[in-house]
Amino acid sequence: MLYYALKVAISALVIVAITEIAKRSSGFAALLAALPLTSLLAFMWLHVEGAKPELIAGLSSQIFWLVLPSLVLFLLLPLLLRQGFGFWLSLGLSISATAVCYFAMLPLLRKFGVQL
Repeated sequence: MLYYALKVAISALVIVAITEIAKRSSGFAALLAALPLTSLLAFMWLHVEGAKPELIAGLSSQIFWLVLPSLVLFLLLPLLLRQGFGFWLSLGLSISATAVCYFAMLPLLRKFGVQL
C-alpha cells in the first residue's frame, strides 16, 4: 500500500509542479508538459515492478500511435478559446473531437496491422 501511495505522490507532484511553473513561465511549463512525463513515469513504474522489456516496448509503440489523434486537442482548444468560446465549452468540444479522432484511428491502425 505504501508503494502505491509513493507512486501517486510522485505522479501528482509532477502535475502540481508543471501547473505552478506555468504561473511563472508558460513556455517552460509547456516544454515540461510536452515531455511524455506520464509515459516516462509509466515506463519507470513498470520497470521497477519487474515488467519484461517487451511489455514496456509494446506500451511505447502503442502510445506513439495514440499520440497522433491527441494532437487535435492541442490544435482545437486554443482556436476555440481565441474565438471567444468559454473555457469549459472549448475544453469539452476539444475533448469530444479528440475522442472522435481516437475512434477513427483505431480501425485505421488495425487495417495496417498495428495492434492496440
